[in-house]
Amino acid sequence: MAGISTIYKLSVICACVLLVCGTRCPVLECWFVQEKPGGGFPAATIQEKALMYISSEPAGDGSGAGRSPPVDIDPARIYHVSDQSATLCSSPLQPAEGSVKKPQCEINPFLPQPALVQWAAPLTSSARSPLYLQADWFSAALLGLDGQLVMSSVMRAPTATNKPNVILSVSSRTPTVRSRLGVPVLLDCGFWVDPSSPLSGSGFSVEWRYQFRGEGRLLLAYDSKSDRYAETSEEGAELNFTALHQTGNASLILEETKVRHSGTYICTVYLPYLLAQVALDLEVEEPPSLSLSPTPLPVVYPGQSRTVQCDASGFTPLTLQLHWEFVGADGKVQVLGEGRMSGHRQASDGTFSQSSWLDLDTSRMDLGRGGELSCVVVHSRWTRRVSTTLNIVGVGGPSIEDSMAMVAVALGLYGIIKVVSWAFGSSGSSDPDSKDKVSYTYI
Repeated sequence: MAGISTIYKLSVICACVLLVCGTRCPVLECWFVQEKPGGGFPAATIQEKALMYISSEPAGDGSGAGRSPPVDIDPARIYHVSDQSATLCSSPLQPAEGSVKKPQCEINPFLPQPALVQWAAPLTSSARSPLYLQADWFSAALLGLDGQLVMSSVMRAPTATNKPNVILSVSSRTPTVRSRLGVPVLLDCGFWVDPSSPLSGSGFSVEWRYQFRGEGRLLLAYDSKSDRYAETSEEGAELNFTALHQTGNASLILEETKVRHSGTYICTVYLPYLLAQVALDLEVEEPPSLSLSPTPLPVVYPGQSRTVQCDASGFTPLTLQLHWEFVGADGKVQVLGEGRMSGHRQASDGTFSQSSWLDLDTSRMDLGRGGELSCVVVHSRWTRRVSTTLNIVGVGGPSIEDSMAMVAVALGLYGIIKVVSWAFGSSGSSDPDSKDKVSYTYI
């Protein structure tokens, strides 16, 4: 918790330093999108090219001054935006000069209205709308270069002007997060409110929702006005309250990632009559564990067929590529295909397993005298393999190693024969003079 808070404090300090030193803010090419008058379903839309000249100083202080706008853009769609948080001046929104890659930007008209969810309803308990809302309101959704930043801003401009101020911005610097199973993970979300706005002192609410394949659920909701959590059935999800109130750090902390956590997370921040939200994707990944059977492989003779099984287990997500490789004694690599694949099996923890069987038919496959047999799996960011030794005996003429072994055996046998021969020869060759002598006695 303390580490997360420290990061956000440093971010705020860096933003202040940039403001003092003069931040270079971009000119953002956008699309202005609004519904066509007359309604209808689905609603038809109008798209127009737009430009946003960004400044970190108050509106009207020269953002875009002295620049010639493109002739193909309606002057009514050229906006001089003041963002005193300088989030719109972030480097992921500033492409290199002449680069084809551009940030994505869309501007829409925005209608301030009371929130319908119960944890944000206290923000607009008064039935009277403030005069402050009588202005032109816009929302801007942005995606930075290489997906390094996702941002949503609500802007207010005096009526019939093109100089809006950012009132509320919600952003994340990690739109896509990858995590292993069983570890804590942080889903980054921060917000900023213009302190000069009358809406800034009336409290805020934060909501986190989860969506996956059309289904969703509320993970967490907090109302700062009543300092209360909404009741949810989700466990292991929390906010850092110190960082939330001090620096606008609304990041969601998941204590232990599980397979069911993969999906889209929506961070929404409510002010009285306003809201902004960003979406993040969490991909929970776990590489497979591999095993071969039988291990070790029995010796194979020419003409024999042997089946080897490779099991990949405990992996997520579902997609997995498997193939077999054989490396002969000469170092030549053969790709033997994927074998006979089973269907996917799902364990109680949500992970998957899959098996492959490879039929080694020595009468059809050129496997020589054997070598190394490997099961290779490519899954997400990982490539894993498990190997065993395949021995084939009785193939063709003897190899150099076989010949050396035969010579060694022959020399050994010759030595044994010589020793035995010498031993028997020694025992059968007694001295002839040692025969028994007959003694005669003469009387």
